[in-house]
Amino acid sequence: LDPISTQPRKTSFRTRHRAFQAFEPTAAVHYGEQRSAPYSMMDRTRAVFTQTNNVMGTINVMYAIKEFAPECHLVKLGTMGEYGTPNIDIEEGYITIEHNGRSDTLPYPKQGGSFYHLSKCHDSANMLFCTKAWGLRTTDLNQGVVYGVATEETMMAPELINRLDYDAVFGTALNRFCIQAAVGHPMTVYGKGGQTRGFLDIRDTVRCIQIACDNPAPPGEMKIYNQFTEQFSVNELAAMVTEAGKKIGLDPQVINVPNPRTELEEHYYNAKNSKLGDLGLEPHLMSDALLDSLLNIIVQYKDSVDQRLLLPAVNWKESASVGQNVAANK
Repeated sequence: LDPISTQPRKTSFRTRHRAFQAFEPTAAVHYGEQRSAPYSMMDRTRAVFTQTNNVMGTINVMYAIKEFAPECHLVKLGTMGEYGTPNIDIEEGYITIEHNGRSDTLPYPKQGGSFYHLSKCHDSANMLFCTKAWGLRTTDLNQGVVYGVATEETMMAPELINRLDYDAVFGTALNRFCIQAAVGHPMTVYGKGGQTRGFLDIRDTVRCIQIACDNPAPPGEMKIYNQFTEQFSVNELAAMVTEAGKKIGLDPQVINVPNPRTELEEHYYNAKNSKLGDLGLEPHLMSDALLDSLLNIIVQYKDSVDQRLLLPAVNWKESASVGQNVAANK
């Protein structure tokens, strides 16, 4: 896709067509989407690009599977953000409802909080439709917030070190807090800090993909896994980084800044996540040792941090039809 015109290239489906014919895959892991909520809320162009790239891309993949590899199992990255923050427990993909004396099991209601999250909601609806209509095998991985920078493979040599996104557009809260603590910048908690989400170690992300591939859905069924291992509020994350930072000689500070997002800052949150554990996931839970390791790695590279990118730069309510350059405003 052209990120300026948001028009699909003519070769978009043709490329997938050739790939599926050449490789004849038994499983296709689909992570090829624009992945940032703030990016999708910057302006109209980026909102349209996010929806077009993500939703149309997934439809093209499913057509390629249907026509050239109908037994292929599609494993697609979703997000826990599809659910929003309802005042009831979040079930794992589906919910059984009793209504006026009748009962049915239906997809859990979706309440995406950005154009990015809504693109994932649309993906899920399209996947379920194609699964039923064409008898596809599909799995939707509703992933929580990923933290960490190292896997066993990347620790084999310094040249293999992973990327760590920390900026306000593509970075996640825990990674950003660790960067801020390492460089002496106050940790920026958005609003009241009661926002609660599911989190998982980057090593568990890789393991979950393997589990999904090893346990394909039968034809005509879409499996949905809530892919996270623990739940924390933003305030809890800041407190953990503060304690871990003090142990290695840092002096982390916390400030509350106006929340650029339109979201509840204090809410009920209890999401179910038993399915991957039942299939063998042994999670790497958040620990002092893990945070110590992450902070020590970041300290080694702290001179590369651009502190201009640490403060919130995209406001949900100010998203406009005219584009802006975030970096130029900082």
